[in-house]
Amino acid sequence: MTRRIQVRRSPIHGNGVFAAADLPSESRVIEYCGTRLSHAQADRRYEGNAETGHTFLFTLNEKYVIDANQGGNAARWINHSCAPNCQAFLIEHKGRDRRLDRVVIETLQPIKAGEELAYNYAITLDERHTPRLKKLWACRCGAASCTGTMLNTRPRRARS
Repeated sequence: MTRRIQVRRSPIHGNGVFAAADLPSESRVIEYCGTRLSHAQADRRYEGNAETGHTFLFTLNEKYVIDANQGGNAARWINHSCAPNCQAFLIEHKGRDRRLDRVVIETLQPIKAGEELAYNYAITLDERHTPRLKKLWACRCGAASCTGTMLNTRPRRARS
């Protein structure tokens, strides 16, 4: 079987994941793997680390996150882009145990061998997006449509 992806240094940031072979549109590339933690466990484990602008935590659902720092795979190296060629999809488990939900990365378009895979992280923070936070979570994708941040842009609230 031909290897479909490879991890190597990225022009976007640190390591990245690249297509080792041509990948068709709507192709499942990899599952985002790691240890399941409750949000409270993740908060305790990484208390104060939100200020680094770097994380391997992926929100799985309202109860759990995936911590790719432990038990993670190559999916943790897929970089953010404001013009992504991939998308993360949640696959809900049919049972009641939300820890069994999964996240998979799929292509949005055909990707040529050698191209870097990227998806929009759309990081949501409950606090106000200050210039300092936007700088911490700066985007380096280089796309013409780059917003300059990996933070999810929220619609402005109407004034009453």
